[in-house]
Amino acid sequence: MRVLRDERGSAVVEFVFLGVLLLVPLVYLVLTVGQVQGGSFAVVGAADQAAKVYVNSATVQEADTRAREAARLALSDFGFTEEQATVQIVCGGDCLSPGSTVTVTVGLDVALPLVPAVTGTYPSAASVDSTATQIVERFG
Repeated sequence: MRVLRDERGSAVVEFVFLGVLLLVPLVYLVLTVGQVQGGSFAVVGAADQAAKVYVNSATVQEADTRAREAARLALSDFGFTEEQATVQIVCGGDCLSPGSTVTVTVGLDVALPLVPAVTGTYPSAASVDSTATQIVERFG
């Protein structure tokens, strides 16, 4: 009987210790998946908006500038910077001529949450990308 009295309350301590030990990696996993999902939404929105802005511009130089700015704004809405992303714009045929296509591809390296930069770069959790294509209207 005496041995049982000495261990009173130890189950609570063990439960709390193991609970915290298992909960911390689970919370980090949820944060990482959320960060990757946010990156996925960001690149889809950035590619779509950049393609739409590109085909509605007057000149190729203006279109390129406006499309990259639209992509930057869409990425910043999700907390990502333009340094983390790449934007590629490819014209099918003559850019901005009626009936031609414009394809925008946005790629993003999603950093691990709560991990500091090592040698100036953040460790990547995943790389996500999206492509959007728009047709330049015939009657603009």
